[in-house]
Amino acid sequence: MILVTSDSVPGYKIVKTIGLVRGSCIKAKHLGRDIAAGLKGMIGGELKGYSELLDEARETAIERLILDAEKKGANAVITIRLSTSSVMAGAAEMLAYGTAVVVEEEKP
Repeated sequence: MILVTSDSVPGYKIVKTIGLVRGSCIKAKHLGRDIAAGLKGMIGGELKGYSELLDEARETAIERLILDAEKKGANAVITIRLSTSSVMAGAAEMLAYGTAVVVEEEKP
């Protein structure tokens, strides 16, 4: 699966536009990360537990985006965007979305 944030894939032409595809993941922080974040918040620095949490959520959302695109017959997703939002106290959603397309390699 080709994934790009641009509206085209260099070296390929879009032969079919399928439409919107998405993948999302809601992750909640756990007590261990919360305690570590509280301590880190007092002294400053990166909250590695939360960074790891967001990395995991991002990867899961992208995997689900790919599954949605494959299910619809795409071989590429263009204009990919990522968004996050708070769902409730201590939980956030990571959303990956884009346009599923079928591309073919351009011949010189």
